[in-house]
Amino acid sequence: MNGRLLAALVVATLAVPPLLPDRHLATYVLLGLAATVTAGVSLLMGHAGQVSLGQASFYAIGGYTAGLLTVHGVPTLAGLVAAPVIAAGAAVLLGAPLLRLRGHHLAFATLALQLILVSLLGRGDWAGGAIGLQGIPQLPVGGDLGYAYLVWAVLAVVLLISHNVVASRAGRGLRAAATSEVAAAASGVAIGRYRLAVFALSAAFAGLAGGIYAFYLGYLAPGSFPVLLSVEFVVMAVVGGLGTIAGPVVGAAVIVLLVQALTTLGTQPGMPGYAPTVLSYAVYALLLVATVLYLPRGIVPALTRRSPGPAATPARTTDPQPSDPQPSDPQPSDPQPSGLAPPGKGK
Repeated sequence: MNGRLLAALVVATLAVPPLLPDRHLATYVLLGLAATVTAGVSLLMGHAGQVSLGQASFYAIGGYTAGLLTVHGVPTLAGLVAAPVIAAGAAVLLGAPLLRLRGHHLAFATLALQLILVSLLGRGDWAGGAIGLQGIPQLPVGGDLGYAYLVWAVLAVVLLISHNVVASRAGRGLRAAATSEVAAAASGVAIGRYRLAVFALSAAFAGLAGGIYAFYLGYLAPGSFPVLLSVEFVVMAVVGGLGTIAGPVVGAAVIVLLVQALTTLGTQPGMPGYAPTVLSYAVYALLLVATVLYLPRGIVPALTRRSPGPAATPARTTDPQPSDPQPSDPQPSDPQPSGLAPPGKGK
C-alpha cells in the first residue's frame, strides 16, 4: 500500500506542473522550497528536540552564497553546490556554542542569529545593502516548469535523506536523548555530536532551498528573509507533524495554499491595505492553536493513527487470552483459606 501511495505521489508530482498556469506554477515551486526547509525543521525539532526560530537565516545564507558567487562569475551549478555546504559550515560553527542552550534559550538565540544576519545583509554593500542583490543568473533548467521539477526532485532527495537518518543509529540515539538525556548518555550515545550533525543537516537543507530560490527569483534582499518566515517554517512542521517524513509536505501545502487564498482575499477591492498581512498572521496563530488543541501531534500522525483500523482488532482479541486463566486464579487462592485455617491452630 505504501508503494502504491508513493507511486501515486510521484505520478501526481510529474503530472501537475504542466497543467498549472504560470502564477500557480510559481506557488508550486515556492511550496516545494518551503517543504524542503521544513523537512530540516521537522528533523531538528521532532528528533533532536531542538527548537529553532532562525531557520530562515540558513535559507538566507544559502541564497546569498549562490547569488554572490554567480554574480562574480562562478558557474551556477558550482554556486548551487556551495549553498548547502556554506550553510552547513555556518551551522557547525554557530551550533557548537548555541546547542549548549536548551528550550526557549536556544529558540531566542537562533532568533537573535537571524536578526543579526538580516541587519548585516542590510548594511553590507558587498551583499547589495538594503536595495538587495540583483542580476543573479538563472539555472539552465528550462523556465518555471524546469524549476518545478528541480525543486520537487530536490525535495524527494531531502525526504529520502531524512528517512535514512531517522532509521539510522544516530536517529535512534536522538530519539533516546529526547526521552532522557541522562539515560542516553549513560548508554553511550554521543548526544552533542548527533545534535550538531542534525543541526548542520537541517541548515544544509535550508541552504540548498535558498540557493534555488536565489536563482529562481534572480534577486535577493534582506526583506526576503523576515523573522516571520522562520515562524512560518515552524508552524508548517508542527501542523504537518514533527518528526514525520510526510509532515513537512502536508504542513507546507496547508500553510502556503491557505496564505495564498487569504492574500487573494485581502487584495480584493474594498479591503484595507494591511489586510493581507493581518490575515497571514491570523492564519499562523489560528492554525497553531487549533493544531495544539485538536491535533497535538500534527495532521500526518492523526491520519496514520486512524487509518489502520482493522489492524488494531487482532490486538484486542488477544487481550482476553491472558485474562482467560483468571477463573483458574481462584484455584490457587482456594487453598489459601485451608492454609489459613491452620495447620495447628484449628486443632
